[in-house]
Amino acid sequence: MLPLWPGRMAVALVFGGAVFAGLVWLYANRSQPDRYRRAALAALALAGFGLLDWGLLAALPRLGLSFGPLTFPLIAMTGIRLGVFTIIALPLDLVSTLRISRSSTDGRPAAMKRMLNAGLVCLWLANILLTAVEVDGMYLEPFDIRTTELQLAGPSKPSGKPLRILQLTDLHIERITRRESDLIRQVRALQPDLILLTGDYANVDYLEDAHTLRDTRIVLEQLSAPYGVYAVTGSVDSPHVVDKVFSDLPVVLLEDEVRKLRIGEQEIDLVGLSYYGPTRDAQMLAELMAKVPEEAYSILLYHTPDLIETADRLRVDLYMAGHTHGGQVRLPLWGAIITMSAYGKQYEAGLYQLNPTTMYVSRGIGLEGLSLPRARFLCPPEIVLIELGGEGSR
Repeated sequence: MLPLWPGRMAVALVFGGAVFAGLVWLYANRSQPDRYRRAALAALALAGFGLLDWGLLAALPRLGLSFGPLTFPLIAMTGIRLGVFTIIALPLDLVSTLRISRSSTDGRPAAMKRMLNAGLVCLWLANILLTAVEVDGMYLEPFDIRTTELQLAGPSKPSGKPLRILQLTDLHIERITRRESDLIRQVRALQPDLILLTGDYANVDYLEDAHTLRDTRIVLEQLSAPYGVYAVTGSVDSPHVVDKVFSDLPVVLLEDEVRKLRIGEQEIDLVGLSYYGPTRDAQMLAELMAKVPEEAYSILLYHTPDLIETADRLRVDLYMAGHTHGGQVRLPLWGAIITMSAYGKQYEAGLYQLNPTTMYVSRGIGLEGLSLPRARFLCPPEIVLIELGGEGSR
């Protein structure tokens, strides 16, 4: 449900104005004891930034950017800000409580005062940085679709030019936003020969929403390529959703089957594996690979990277997966926080070369649903374009 924007915004503006007026008054009123003034400044800062968090979240659906919940993300953001307050402000306050008496003449009280003021400045800077991360994560990065281009050895087109294979995964469509519109423009500009889709088309929160399923169809029906568009189901694609989304679309849904493509004198076998669970799916992959001739080039379409060991043992040539979103929110020097993969961070995103299987795990296009914030950080959405054969392939 969309927020009651005008009324809530009026309350936010009035309260926010009062908060910042209080900040100005506290800075101007030097008669207040320093300790109480600093405490009031910290409390008002938390309240002001909390209102800003609310405004950033509430504006997303009104601007047609994303359509997630408000309450839990706001609680999470408030918890992070309280954590920052605890880390920075409380230790300094404890030190000030235990410091030597103000009657000392050795300069320590003055030094302590400077340290406390510096702590307050750090608290403000940390909260400003958190706000900048929120703006980037919710308003900028989810719409910054990048194209990853790779050259791999494999069958080329009869002309000798590389075969251009484009992968899309984890669209998680809620509504058609500027991300989906830009996605279609970029896909058309890339002019792929073959498009492969590896699951999770509608957002899990909107699987029963007719508007979402209609918009998902609109996006998928605009995909086309000379050698076709092929898809497999993902972890949120229930039979109900699959029937409504894929019915009569120019997309071939591979449900535990092998589709043979003739590329000049060479054969490419698309192995489309529906997502049910690792145990069942590993067994089904073995059955499908038994149908692939040894001389054929095999491409596995499967939603998660969790069958990599089985695929490598069965000598799959190219394995295209998604599901992890690259973590969706990543930390500098660490990467993905959560991947929802059985391998954790081992195959969180990118290109992996085993022997003989090459696997690419895409960061995907959309955003996770449920109570999670609709955000990406250090993990922009991704189109994957692989050129098979031709000069420069390895």
